[in-house]
Amino acid sequence: METEQKTDEIFMRQALAEAEKALSKEEVPIGAVVVSGGMVIGRGHNLVESLGDATAHAEMQALTAASAALGGKYLGDCTLYVTVEPCVMCAGACAWSQVGRIVWGADDPKRGFMRLGREVLHPRTEIVTGVLQRECSELVARFFKKLRD
Repeated sequence: METEQKTDEIFMRQALAEAEKALSKEEVPIGAVVVSGGMVIGRGHNLVESLGDATAHAEMQALTAASAALGGKYLGDCTLYVTVEPCVMCAGACAWSQVGRIVWGADDPKRGFMRLGREVLHPRTEIVTGVLQRECSELVARFFKKLRD
């Protein structure tokens, strides 16, 4: 169990690096990576403002890249690491691609899919929450504080 926790932290740090890329573009700083067989096969960060596309969330970018890397739409053997709890749209994409495991850092009680329940996901999808929660939360809080100042 301890090894899995360390692995989760390593890959969450990569998702945080993606979130920093979003921050540098003045996007909401959320980042994601998809891992298969111990390797990152998809990366993404929010590009909503840059692309003028409401669907350009970090998870969508990472899932698309992972599907391309694997040459198929199903990601049952993959783990999605994302800095903030996925929204309903992204959770739906995870369900359709049958992501095996989702790990996130910060909960999102306003927009996160869990307010509707885990039934949004594929029944076999495992969920792990709170990985590097403080770092993930602080990055988003800093972004929104700067907007208000």
